[in-house]
Order: sequence, then structure tokens, then C-alpha cells
Amino acid sequence: MDDLRRMAVFAAVVQHGSMSAAAQALRMSTSAVSQQVRLLEQGSGVTLLHRSTRKLSLTDTGARFAEHCHAMVSAAAQANAQLALAHDAPSGELRMSAPVGFARHIAPGLGPLLAAHPGLTLRLLVDDALINLVDARIDLALRAGRLPDSSWVAQRLCDFDWILCASPDYLRRHGEPGTPAELVQHQWLVGSREGSGLQIELIGPAGEREPLRVDARIASNNQLSLEQMCVAGLGVGMLTHPDVHEALQAGRLKRVLPQWRLPPGPVWAVTPQRENQPAKVRHAIEAMRAYFAATPGTRV
Repeated sequence: MDDLRRMAVFAAVVQHGSMSAAAQALRMSTSAVSQQVRLLEQGSGVTLLHRSTRKLSLTDTGARFAEHCHAMVSAAAQANAQLALAHDAPSGELRMSAPVGFARHIAPGLGPLLAAHPGLTLRLLVDDALINLVDARIDLALRAGRLPDSSWVAQRLCDFDWILCASPDYLRRHGEPGTPAELVQHQWLVGSREGSGLQIELIGPAGEREPLRVDARIASNNQLSLEQMCVAGLGVGMLTHPDVHEALQAGRLKRVLPQWRLPPGPVWAVTPQRENQPAKVRHAIEAMRAYFAATPGTRV
């Protein structure tokens, strides 16, 4: 490493034409510059410069050596420029993971960012399992709900509103519940990895809280499947408002007990580290945050 530093000092001496000019450019003393060049010559056993009281001149070997030193300094400058570019502008491959139900939000969320930065590419892993970010080399993961303890870093992007909904056909066949207590008589579609029950708490118009436990006729760990089954008229589901907004607008689903609400669910941007986030990750997080801020059924 000392030799590399001395080569850079030697390149500066040649570039600026004197020890003193190089010292000024490098913010070193003239004696320190002279010492570095002298140590470089002693280490190689070759004279690089002819010194006189008026000027410096290169030996033949020194001239050839200077070309390589200049190339080294130029390569280092280009390397630093790439680091600065990575810090300021998103580029390279962004490896991202998201649950299956969240995949629909990636294209509208990151589309403008990808369009604005042709040097940025995306590799998206869609999986409802909790992917190990380090093992899968994930730069950014979207997660929802309560997060398990880990060394990873989570930033809250927004809250999704949870709503109760069913298809109009189901409600015609089974009737619309008028109170929370009537919900237990209905067929339920429950998001669950294990078990067949769901414990929920409804919040009324005046702030009153109604705890409720319902049994599942259909349970799944996949929110997209639950949404599809809800549209198919198989029961009442607790689904996130942003995911079913289009189905509600199109009349494929209808809100159940709309005057009652559920506690919102947090959505997180999870990264393997907190410090020195590359531009592609920082810009992607901000792009998703901006998208969710404009999405119906979310709270930023």
C-alpha cells in the first residue's frame, strides 16, 4: 500500500512539473513529497528523476514508469466516480422480495423509477415465506404485519386498512350481518398458516371495541387466494383495502359492516443493513412510499 501511495505522489510530481507544485496539489509539504519519491527509488533501485536546482527531468525508466502511475491514478479516480454514482443515482440489479399478495403493487410502485433510470434492473422474488435476506442476497423486502425479531432493519412505509368484505352473491344467499355478533354465523375465509380460527377486534362508530372469534371454513396463508375465493362467493374475508379496491369499485365485492373498522396493518421495507444503503435501495424505498401514499386504503 505504501508503494501505491508513492506511485500516486510520483504521478503528481510528473503531472505538475515540480515537487513544490505537487505538494500544493496533494496538500503535503515539499519535503514529504521528496521523501516519498526518494523511498520509491530506493525500493526499486532505479533512478526515476534527474534533479537540478532549476528543474526536474525524467529518466527513460522514469518516463515509462510515469505512464503506468498515471493509469493507476486514473483508474482509482474512475473507481471513486463509480462509488459516487452508486451513492447518488440508482443503477445495477435491485434484488427485491415480496409476498404474493404484494406483487401487484411492485409494477405501479417501481415503474416510474425503472423508466427514469435505464441502468437499474429488477429481480423480484415473490414468496409468502419469510426469505432470508442474506442467503438470497435480497437488497429490499416488503413485509406486512408484525415482524419477527432479527438483525435486519425495518422502515415503516404505511399502514393498510383491513376491511371485511364478501361478494354480493354470497350476501344475497346468506344475508348481510347487521351487528358484529351476527358475523359468527357466517362462513369465513381466514388468512392463517396454522389453525382454523381468527381473533379480531372491531372498532365501532363511537370508538367502542368488540372482540370476536370466528371459525374458518377455508384457511390459507395466501391473501391473493383468499381474495379470489371471496370474489367467488365462498364466504366473508378480512382483506386489505388496497388489494380489493378495484374489486369493490367493480362491484365484485361489497364491504360488510362498513360502519365498523379494524385496526390497520403496518407495511415495512426491510433491508439487511442500515448504513451505506446504495442508491437503488434508497430510491426504491422512496418510490414505494410515494406510491402507497397515493393508494386508496393506506395511511402514511
